[in-house]
Parts: sequence; structure tokens; C-alpha cells
Amino acid sequence: MTSLITAQNVHRITSLEKGNWTSRTYREAVLKQIHTVITYDAYCFTTVDPSTLLSTGAVTEDGIEVIHDRLFINEYMEEDIHKYSDLIKSGQYAAILHASIQSRPGASSRYTNILQPAGFGDELRTVFVNNDACWGYLTLYRKQNKLTFSEEERELMQHWASSIAFMLRTTHLLLMEELQGGSPREPGIVILRAPLEPVMQNPAAQYWLSQLRRLEQIESDVLPRPVRAVSSHLLQSIQKNASSASPTSDGSLSKVCVQLADGRYVMLQASMMQSFESAEHAEKWDQIAVWLEQAMPQDLLPLLSESYALSARERELLAYVLRSFSSKEIAKAMHISAYTVQDHLKSIFAKTKVSSRRELIWHFVSRFQLSGDLDIPRI
Repeated sequence: MTSLITAQNVHRITSLEKGNWTSRTYREAVLKQIHTVITYDAYCFTTVDPSTLLSTGAVTEDGIEVIHDRLFINEYMEEDIHKYSDLIKSGQYAAILHASIQSRPGASSRYTNILQPAGFGDELRTVFVNNDACWGYLTLYRKQNKLTFSEEERELMQHWASSIAFMLRTTHLLLMEELQGGSPREPGIVILRAPLEPVMQNPAAQYWLSQLRRLEQIESDVLPRPVRAVSSHLLQSIQKNASSASPTSDGSLSKVCVQLADGRYVMLQASMMQSFESAEHAEKWDQIAVWLEQAMPQDLLPLLSESYALSARERELLAYVLRSFSSKEIAKAMHISAYTVQDHLKSIFAKTKVSSRRELIWHFVSRFQLSGDLDIPRI
């Protein structure tokens, strides 16, 4: 068969490097150009944060949207072939599912339990790596009554991958701005006095509080649950410090991140305010200031790590685990022994109350609402 890697086909993708794109419009243009050479029935084109591999937004077809949650669980909780993280490490950035399982369909639970029941017979996965960092994934799907993807089509996707990765990286900053669309530029600040009674707020705080109330479906005179959570946690920290023989300042732990109905994340942090008149009495605190601002996906992992009091070394190791590094690879990257890696993992498991790597990965990539970890008073 004639190779699909022709000057004309290569130009279909590389010519897009000259355009003026947002992340989404670029991905839509790529999909349109790919379809002129490689036919497909469905797709999922996801951008990811290169440091954590957490999704920063997906362009999907309706047929895949229906099974997207199950594909997500398969990626992070089940053993299977052609995981995105495995493709990144392999250096062979494109792979065909059917070609790997044609003699043993049961080798892929993704195929037998998700794709096949949904009417799909094959998938072609590609990861986009630039300067040793992954910026996104694309999976193309074909129905069961269609021909499976060919090796020539895989090779073409692999050839296109470097140009697409470059553009995903180039449009990354624009994507961050896009994700912040509609959000206030300045942080929101709301001042509370005992017992958690709002005193004043700026316009940005009014905006974020209205978004939180909409999420909880509560009235405008009710203080949203996450605000009560961070404030109560802070008060408990202050009381604990006052009764402790060796007080420590752990107000920094009074944070919560909540996903809004439209997919954005808002981060809240509480801090005690002391009036000038009571400055000579350090134990007297007058009011609480709650800071609200939009959190980006790359902000979530440090926040989650902090909520579990992971050490700096444990956070570094966790980042490797989330990218599916083996213990041997982690040991080499961190310049420690495999035994030390296991010691760190045991500590992380204990702090996060999980018992395996897969459970740890699922716990972090699927669980962004931290308010459940904080004691919330009945007010």
C-alpha cells in the first residue's frame, strides 16, 4: 500500500502552525484536516497540564461523551494496554487498539467492557509530546461495521504528532486565559465576624459567592458551605494552637477548592484579621477574611498535596506516580533507592487513606472538591 506520509498530507497539519488560533479552534481545525485523510466516527481530543497530566479540557463527540466517565476510570483505575502514560514513555506516540488485541480481544477491558458495547470496533490513540513534555491526547474511534485503522494511518498520526504537540504548547497560555473567561480579574475578599456573619465584600467576592450559591441552590442570604468550611477550619486551628504547648501556624491549611457547575474551579482561603487596637493582645482576633479566586488545573495538585500535609519529597514523588512512573524510574529520577521510594509511598498511602497506586492516582485525579475534608458547623 502507498504510504500516506506525502508532502500534501504532512502540509495539512503543518500549515496550521501559521494560523491565529485558540486551543479549541486549533483542535477543531486539526480534527477537520485529519478527517480528510483518516476517516473516523468519533473522537476525544484532550489538552493536559504537562506537569501533572491532568486534563485542561476536552473536545469530544457525543457518542464518546456518553462513555467518557467509564473511559476515565479505565485510564486511571484498570490495567489495560495503550495507556496514555505508557505511550508517552514508549516514544512511539501512536497506537492502534485492534492491532494489539486481534488475536486476544479479552486483553483489553476497555475494548470488551466499554467500546464494544457502545458499538465501537477500534481506536487509534496519539499523545503529543514536545520538549519531553506531553500537552495532549487524541483518540479516534471507528464503529464495528467499519475497517479497523491501518498501520499507514498510525504512521501518519505519529508523523503529525510533533507539529500538533508544538501548537498545543503554543496555545497553552491562550487556553489558560480562555479558562478564566468570565471570571473577575481581581481576587474576591469577604470579611466575616463571629459567628461567621458577613460584614463586607468586594464585587469579585459577590460574584464568586453567587456562583457558589447557584451550585448549592441556596438563597442569597445563606453563606455558602465552602466559606463556612475554611472559616471553621481556621478557627479550630487557632483554638488548637492556643491550647498547645508548642503552637504552630497552620492557617495555610484553611483552603478549599470547589468545581463550579460550568467546570471552573474556585479556590478559597481563610485568614484571621487583627485590629490595630488589639495588636498588643495577640490572642484576640476580630474578623476573618476569606479570599476567593479561580484556580487553574495546575493549581489543584499542590493544593491537594497540601491538604494531606505531604512533605516536599512526598509531593515530588507523587507527581511521578501520577505520571505512571515505576518505582525503579522514580528512584532513578529522584536519586534515591527503591526502598526509600516504597517508604515514601507507604507514608503517602497512610496520609491519603488509600492502599494502592491505582487507588492513589484515582483519588487525586478525580477528587478536586476538598470541602468534605473540613469540619463544617451547622449554622
